[in-house]
Amino acid sequence: MLKIAKLFILSILFISCSNNKDSVDVTDSGNHPNLILTSQAVSEIKSQLGAIPIFDETLALAKEEVDAAIEKGIDVPMPKDMAGGYTHTQHKLNYANMQKAGVLFQLLEDEKYAIFVRDMLLEYAKIFPTFDTHPEPRSYATGKFFWQCLNDSNWLVYTSQAYDCIYDWLPKDQTEYLNKNLFRPYADFLSVKNPKYFNRVHNHSTWGNVAVGMIGLVMDDEELINRSLYGLDKGDVDLNEKDNDGGFIYDKEGKAGFLANVDSPFSPDGFYTEGPYYQRYAMYPFLIFAEALENKKPDLKIFEYKDGVLIKAVDALLNLTDADGEFFPLNDGQKGMSYYTSSLVSAVDIAYYYGSQDARLLSVAKNQGTVQLDATGLKVAQDLNANKEQPFVKESMMLSDGSKGDEGGIGILRYNNQEETLALVYKYAAQGLSHGHYDKLSFSLYENGDEVLQDYGLSRFVNVEQKNGGGYLKENKTYAKHTIAHNTVVQNGVSHYKYDFETGSKNHPEQFIFDASDKSFQIVSAKEKNAYPGSEMHRTLIMIKDDAIEKPFIVDIFNLQANAKNQYDLPFHYFGQIIATSFEYSVPKSLSTLGDKYGYNHIWKEGNGTANAESIQFTWLDNRRFYTLTSATDKKDEIILARVGANDPKFNLRKDPSVIIRKNNTQNTTFASIIESHGTYNPVKEVAANAYSNFSKIEVISSDEDYTAIKIVFKNGREKNLILANKDSNQTTAHNFKLEDKNVNWKGVYYYK
Repeated sequence: MLKIAKLFILSILFISCSNNKDSVDVTDSGNHPNLILTSQAVSEIKSQLGAIPIFDETLALAKEEVDAAIEKGIDVPMPKDMAGGYTHTQHKLNYANMQKAGVLFQLLEDEKYAIFVRDMLLEYAKIFPTFDTHPEPRSYATGKFFWQCLNDSNWLVYTSQAYDCIYDWLPKDQTEYLNKNLFRPYADFLSVKNPKYFNRVHNHSTWGNVAVGMIGLVMDDEELINRSLYGLDKGDVDLNEKDNDGGFIYDKEGKAGFLANVDSPFSPDGFYTEGPYYQRYAMYPFLIFAEALENKKPDLKIFEYKDGVLIKAVDALLNLTDADGEFFPLNDGQKGMSYYTSSLVSAVDIAYYYGSQDARLLSVAKNQGTVQLDATGLKVAQDLNANKEQPFVKESMMLSDGSKGDEGGIGILRYNNQEETLALVYKYAAQGLSHGHYDKLSFSLYENGDEVLQDYGLSRFVNVEQKNGGGYLKENKTYAKHTIAHNTVVQNGVSHYKYDFETGSKNHPEQFIFDASDKSFQIVSAKEKNAYPGSEMHRTLIMIKDDAIEKPFIVDIFNLQANAKNQYDLPFHYFGQIIATSFEYSVPKSLSTLGDKYGYNHIWKEGNGTANAESIQFTWLDNRRFYTLTSATDKKDEIILARVGANDPKFNLRKDPSVIIRKNNTQNTTFASIIESHGTYNPVKEVAANAYSNFSKIEVISSDEDYTAIKIVFKNGREKNLILANKDSNQTTAHNFKLEDKNVNWKGVYYYK
């Protein structure tokens, strides 16, 4: 009923606008708008109003929000607060409302929206020169209206669009005043006055580059446009200057600017090295600026740049989500962020319009329930109205990392069976710039959109002012980024690369194999040779669908070859309640931490025991489903029951549990495990179904630098043998293993029978 009411009001407005004495003809009054909206697009959209439901609903909602803002009155407060505070939030509302008001002025021809934008801009121009920077100097690049330049760039990206929409409506003396007293000084502030921010290869700098470029396009300022595209003059900036994380502020070839931020962080597959959370954040400036460049500088052919990587990036990003559309929290990433965010609305619409008009994107747009108010959004709305959408089915895939696609990657193995889904995400990617985590060869597991084995994500409450002003918490560096916070091996209690950014940035794992061609046996394998000098790590993850078992199970084989004896910890970060263990353990009367640094200082040791068997099982219950970890062990292996939360006086960390398999005083070894989802618990009927594992044990038959042989024993006594080549991905001959079946047929580097 609410949507019908909005559409009714809007339809009346469409009719009345043409007779409104205060309305103006904005389509024939010069060269603007020409940034995101264009005069041609405005004419086409106006001719379609009232006929395209999803577009009309989006416009009606924008009108409702801006009308409320106009009724409330203009509020441009002096900056005071950090993220989440009143002044921060008000300035965010201002740029969002100005952007929408500019669109409404163009599409509805009501001058009140232009007046709103104009008066707001004049207020900003009035206070801009009255202070140097925001009063909270807690960022490496302190902003003007916000605590960091990043948010000021957000403001300018959105406000540039509003300014473009009213540019020709404003008297020339007012545009000259705003250009001289607000916009050009603002662009200079974000660039020449903050080179460490502007000339960096990072999602922050992408926003800065685009902010300067967008306002440059509006003002036809070629100097600003070139500065945006190519960075500051190298003669004015120290090439050896480092950013706040110890990395050089240019990319590996000494480049900066928007094009460098397309070249360097994106792989040819469209994977963004910082991870999907920040790729999501950066996609808006990447694509909105690309659309503006396509409109104003079509000769640049920006959507063809780097073999069309910006369009590929949208597809890659959508595939980096779980069944609910939430992004996998690789590197710094807040859980719960999904493709329903406004930045992905723009990304999907722009990618559809300027790409090959992939009908799968329409189904995503339909789920989003809103569109961008421009030509791209109109096209999506029209094609949705014509029922052209196709389902966006997320399949198993490999995404390379690195500018040239040669710095490892992400392997995703998926199982789709109607509403039942599994997704295994294997990270063997590069460091990921300053937002990277030190977790080579880590993985996470999802079922039906729920985390089964988790990646911790970031330690931050974004825009919650009470928690460090909404910024990163210190625990992000003392726990969340460390290796022990992830599902991968830690050697001698030290994080990969000794938690050194520069060392990590110079190294990356190497993919060994990815093969998802057989849906019953999907495999991904990679090696890491530099996380620990003198040690080589090789992890293989396999998703197997056996006809005798309802759901696929995961086989995890982690080989370690070292030049000395070490302590190896392999954690599995689970959720829920422990149901049963095959090993005995003791619980201490008082808690102690697992260590004093590298994240171990934040982990309580809640219990421990000795495996005392060649295979152990650990079963837990979460989301009314049972899960079991079956692991091959040496009898002396220690099993640790752990929980995050030590040395956390402000309760910044989640109190998440883990089970850790520890091998002490060991040189070369192999961890081999099965992870399975089995059975359900119904709390209403109080019935547990299939609550026991389908397996009795997993055994390492043999493992050396050439081959690893594993035996899997099912509960009913049935056995399966798995052999993997370790040294050469072209190995195709069998080793002399003591197996009953001597007729071993290899598929590339593995055998399973």
